[in-house]
Amino acid sequence: MKRFLGLCLLPLLLSGCASTMTNLTPLQQPRNQDNQYAVEVVFNSSQQTLRWDSIKPFILVGSEAIPMRPTPLLTNRWEGLVPVAPGKNSVTYRYKIDYKFNRMGDVPGDNSSISQPYTLKITE
Repeated sequence: MKRFLGLCLLPLLLSGCASTMTNLTPLQQPRNQDNQYAVEVVFNSSQQTLRWDSIKPFILVGSEAIPMRPTPLLTNRWEGLVPVAPGKNSVTYRYKIDYKFNRMGDVPGDNSSISQPYTLKITE
């Protein structure tokens, strides 16, 4: 019976650490001169132990990890620039959020979340 009760409570424990990323970037942007395109993400988490001051967000393009910067006046929103080579009409990217969380003892734990892939289309 105890084992059954433990299995029933497992989804509640796992849902307590849920994190979500919301892409705020339009699916299409007009081609520009510098071939850099702005992307923006919102990160929300119900994880009580997350250290918000430790968050390091990145844009993943292929094997490249591009650091993002916080947007002014908001604590859970970041922006960055994605390069798109001249002549290419799209780029696929993901967001990766690295962070620390409190755990028993003095040493915090490390974790990360990765978003689904997004495709940005460049229009002429």
